[in-house]
Amino acid sequence: SAALSDGSSVPAWNIFGLTVNKVGYQGQVLPVLVASWVLAKLERWLKKRVTESIQLLVVAPVALLFTGFLSYILIGPVTFTLGEWITDGIVSVFDAVPIIGGLLYGLLYAPLVITGMHHTFLAVDLQLIGSTGTTFLWPIVALSNIAQGAAVAGIFVATFLAKKQDEKLRGLAGTSAISAWLGITEPAMFGVNLRYKYPFYSAIIGTAIAGAFITFMDVQASSIGVGGLPAFLSIVVDFWGTFFLAMAIVLVVPFTVTLFIARTKFRNE
Repeated sequence: SAALSDGSSVPAWNIFGLTVNKVGYQGQVLPVLVASWVLAKLERWLKKRVTESIQLLVVAPVALLFTGFLSYILIGPVTFTLGEWITDGIVSVFDAVPIIGGLLYGLLYAPLVITGMHHTFLAVDLQLIGSTGTTFLWPIVALSNIAQGAAVAGIFVATFLAKKQDEKLRGLAGTSAISAWLGITEPAMFGVNLRYKYPFYSAIIGTAIAGAFITFMDVQASSIGVGGLPAFLSIVVDFWGTFFLAMAIVLVVPFTVTLFIARTKFRNE
């Protein structure tokens, strides 16, 4: 069995001659995504080959049993390691070339939100705060939230300027901009920005620029808290001025780019 950091060993099962560590994957995203994909594929495969009269008794139990077994012996360990590699890779880039690290993290954070993998970096934030008292990752997360809100706000304003008669889009854009500025980006991202694509791209570009800037200026957060506009309360006071400049970048760049493109597109519809 594997050893923990304190020297103790991880309990293990002995299944058909295989030693399988009794490790749960709570809070992990990649194991769940891959296991769900395998389960769905296996269920469809079985439905095509099992007689309809016994499908209820065979398909679900067999699919769950096989996927569960595979999750512990293969999917879990492999995807858990892959997630650690991704996290360690980004952190190592920050250590080697901070500006590139900030640019990369700003560019990748919103796409990571789509997959749910952004949760893996919460542990890195907590570890950094525990060991050094501050974290350099959380400020970029907050800026990403603001950028997504600014992009969807650009869509909201464009509906008025282009006289687009779409009350549903206008209402969704207005409310999701507010929620993104308060740290909840999913309504803005999935409801509007990804639908039109260019607002999403403008948001991650703005975040990348601001991320490189604050990393170069070594902006640190003393805690993790509410993302979006109130996030400055988590930033070390000495860096407030720099962080406010970065906030201006992620407000102006995504909003301006989105507004310009959306206004033209809406008028041509």
